[in-house]
Amino acid sequence: MSEAFRVILLIALTAAFLTTGALMLSWWMEPERRLKRALMKSLGVKADTEALSPAEGRAAGLDFDGGQVVVLWKRGSQGLVYGFDEVEGGEIIVDGHVVARARRGAVRKDLDVVVPEAEQVVLRLMFDDTRSPEFELALWNADLPASTGSPTEALRLGRRWLSHVEALMKR
Repeated sequence: MSEAFRVILLIALTAAFLTTGALMLSWWMEPERRLKRALMKSLGVKADTEALSPAEGRAAGLDFDGGQVVVLWKRGSQGLVYGFDEVEGGEIIVDGHVVARARRGAVRKDLDVVVPEAEQVVLRLMFDDTRSPEFELALWNADLPASTGSPTEALRLGRRWLSHVEALMKR
């Protein structure tokens, strides 16, 4: 009887260990955490401002002290790092229409609409780079899970990004 009890206990402990390991791996590989780790690795520090789209596997981050902007795609496995001097501008696009813009050498177009039923809110960053002149990141997509909870939150995040972009272009 005690031998059977030991075997059952060993099987139960092994199952508990494997379940715990699988849960920890799942937590570690969660798309949002993975993108945040990739941003930190690319910048060398924690991003001062970040925008994530875990469903798309895309992210963008700013390091104010280091003067860098990083954009990532393919779940953070590929990306580019730009200096602030290479940033040409940014736009917020709602359902295919540019609703706000900050561009080097141009007058800023302020966000003057709120679209609580928007299907898609996209942040487009533009760079002085012939191979990769722009990067788009969905801040809200009604068809995909997003890191923002609503179109209104996505527009607020986009407006904050445009303010940062405009400030760093003035440097």
